[in-house]
Amino acid sequence: MRHDAQMTSSESFPRQKARTRGFQLGRPRGLKVIGERVLFIRSSSGIDPAGSLWQLDLSIQPPLEACLVDAAALLTTGELPAAERARRERMREVTSGITHFTTDKSGTVIAFAISGIAYVSALGSTVHTRELTTPGAVIDPRVSPTGQHVAFVVDGGLWVIDAHNLDAQPQLLCESTGDTETWGLADFIAAEELDRLRGYWWLADGSGLIVERADNAPVGIRWISDPAQPANEPVAHRYPAAGAANPIVELWLIPLAGARKQLIWDLAKFPYLATVNTTETGAVVGVLARDQRTASIYCVDLTRQKLAEIALRTDPAWIDIHGELPFLAADGSLIEIAVDPVTDTYRLTRDSAFISAAGLQIRAVVDCSGEAVLALASTDPMQQHLYRIGFDGSAVALTSGDSWNNAAADGTTYVLATANSVTTRVDFTVVHPLGTYSITSHAQTPNVIVTPNFTTVGPDDLRTCVFWPTGHVPGSQKLPVIMSPYGGPHAQMVTHIAGAHASDQWLADQGFAVVVVDGRGTPGRGPAWERLIKNDLAIGILGDQVTALEALGALLPDLDLDRVGIVGWSFGGYLAALAVLERPDIFHCAVAGAPVTEWRLYDTAYTERYLGDPNESPKVYDQSSLITRAEKLQRPLLLIHGLADDNVLVAHTLQFSSALLAAGKIHSVLPLSGVTHMTPQEVVAENLLNAEVDFFRTHLQMAGPGSIGVFGAAP
Repeated sequence: MRHDAQMTSSESFPRQKARTRGFQLGRPRGLKVIGERVLFIRSSSGIDPAGSLWQLDLSIQPPLEACLVDAAALLTTGELPAAERARRERMREVTSGITHFTTDKSGTVIAFAISGIAYVSALGSTVHTRELTTPGAVIDPRVSPTGQHVAFVVDGGLWVIDAHNLDAQPQLLCESTGDTETWGLADFIAAEELDRLRGYWWLADGSGLIVERADNAPVGIRWISDPAQPANEPVAHRYPAAGAANPIVELWLIPLAGARKQLIWDLAKFPYLATVNTTETGAVVGVLARDQRTASIYCVDLTRQKLAEIALRTDPAWIDIHGELPFLAADGSLIEIAVDPVTDTYRLTRDSAFISAAGLQIRAVVDCSGEAVLALASTDPMQQHLYRIGFDGSAVALTSGDSWNNAAADGTTYVLATANSVTTRVDFTVVHPLGTYSITSHAQTPNVIVTPNFTTVGPDDLRTCVFWPTGHVPGSQKLPVIMSPYGGPHAQMVTHIAGAHASDQWLADQGFAVVVVDGRGTPGRGPAWERLIKNDLAIGILGDQVTALEALGALLPDLDLDRVGIVGWSFGGYLAALAVLERPDIFHCAVAGAPVTEWRLYDTAYTERYLGDPNESPKVYDQSSLITRAEKLQRPLLLIHGLADDNVLVAHTLQFSSALLAAGKIHSVLPLSGVTHMTPQEVVAENLLNAEVDFFRTHLQMAGPGSIGVFGAAP
């Protein structure tokens, strides 16, 4: 596979990482297999953010890649609507141009948006792309399964237009009656915490849609401002904080012709609309109780225009949401991923009966056709492989080795994105009955040599990875240590994905030993391991980091445990700050980026899943708070936060900083003007890495090139 050759040896890694948006640019994405074709988005180089639409045609031998829609020819200077910017923030989207597309069942009609303008492409002997007539800036255009219509959201209302009639005018299906009401958009909780990024679904025959209506009126307002731009008005952001009101979320059946009908369930008992999945067999809806320990699954009865409950699920800790599951297979059976408490396994089920083996941790379903399911699963948490699992319980691994695989599929054809720990390259491979083919990636190769060193330590078999400076000779010197965890639920760090650790390797190359640890709560090891964090997001999680560090120190004498720093972002930022507060005997300084300092300030679904309702369990929240620990600070602490962050609000850092100052604890705060929870701005992303290194050099008493001591002398 070819990689972009624009990287030069003189370019620093921080600059390269910033320009390539974390090496995501130029990489194939959004891959979709439809019969003999693979559709995907890719930009022209490793520094080009504008994605174009491409196709690999497998009916031609050898298969050829062809650009169907060149984004550069369609790009405008139009500003994205605020709702689309928020949607991309939920998706952690860092690219431009075509960022998402949908197709009809045959894959010959494609809808997408660029800069808020909706387009439709018709594929035949040639590709014909045209702009659709819309009443304003468009969000999330989706083509019907028949290819006849395209629906989209404008100003909170849902519209539909004929995809083929050049004179067609859009039809308003659902009108927003105020600033707090939206039709066809995923509410904040669904998009941020339930992994549901869409708010409407076409019926299989294209005759109508199932549409979410969300009313944010009950939700409290949080004002997002930029103090660096005092002339700009603050933006009102409806943010459902833990223990407070959630939006009212409804589901409606909207025919293209005829009267709409609300699909009723007990909203008071099940306020969260978790999943909706429409197939030719039928539509399935999953809703969650607020404590997330009960889920109800419904089938949509289109004849009677109502919901019919087909299953009720309970869990003493919480119900896991797995993408768009559950759904109905072609034979009408219900496909889910469920917890098997006897074998401590996430297992694939068909009509509530386990069909995957105990010990094979099912992570996601890729495709279901005939009497088999393609699923991503693990027996080793550091690996992820594609399996074909039959309804009869048979299982065939389609990938192997020390690798991490993601996939898209349609029947017997599938495309793999494969990473490993030997190279930072990600390979994109199409497996077809007639052969195996590659899709070209233009992503740049990081200009560091990533060399992970995996070790399992401690009584709980903690997975760890150590990065040494390139060329380090064991026994030659003791190195200061920087721990670089995430440490929270939903995110694994210690995996066979070398490219994910380019920043860790670069940090190590500045003269440190960098240590990454996956502790309790992280995925891949089964439900019991993930549920160890129930009612405790602090002590147990931090304890695993300490246990692993001390065990590694006993194994690796080059680790200088008298000079230990810790760095993290988001939950990792929370963990970094917690470390210097709780264990100053172990951790000597910390950089905490966008930390959750007070869980009462964070959102309902995530926080209450793990800590319960703060109105009912205030002590649990106090025990996981950083603010209540402010007087414990003894070590240097750098807090970094984007002032435009609408996920972890900057109030977390500001309130924590105030508490620290009130306790007489000196610390540093680096505010990032105009920056959200992501840091896609090149200059910001580049210089953050340099600032972190300077901080650690200063406070771990090191000299190094470029160290200017901006954070003062080490204590």
